[in-house]
Amino acid sequence: MKLMNSIFYEHLDSFIIVFIDDILIFSKNEEEHLKHLQTTLDILRKNNLYAKADKCEFICPQLEFLGHIVSRDGISVDDKKIEAIRKYPRPTYVSDIRSFIDLAGFYRRFIAAFSQLAAPLTDLEKADRDFKWTSIEEQSFLQI
Repeated sequence: MKLMNSIFYEHLDSFIIVFIDDILIFSKNEEEHLKHLQTTLDILRKNNLYAKADKCEFICPQLEFLGHIVSRDGISVDDKKIEAIRKYPRPTYVSDIRSFIDLAGFYRRFIAAFSQLAAPLTDLEKADRDFKWTSIEEQSFLQI
């Protein structure tokens, strides 16, 4: 990942996102995208790195990347993950709380005041507190 970040440094977040060995190239239109793609391939070639053609997708109007949906409109949530959050059973143990917070927290950037909403649930994780599910925790769970 360090290598990929260093070779693409001047283009990161401008039109390239790198995660380990996954590269996402984003552009406003097809013409710009072809230029960005050429730049990316040139950088890979210059550094003796290659992309496997069968693992590549080109000029996609929308794609899933690291659990998010990326399109020309921006980044949005994956409906499958949202459905998993909606259908999550009411926690009955501290470990259930942690699992739910981790799952929902994946999309915390899309949930206004996530930390405040989750506070009653995360308070249940404290070692000095008994697990007692009240209407406060229920409301927190449902709001998230």
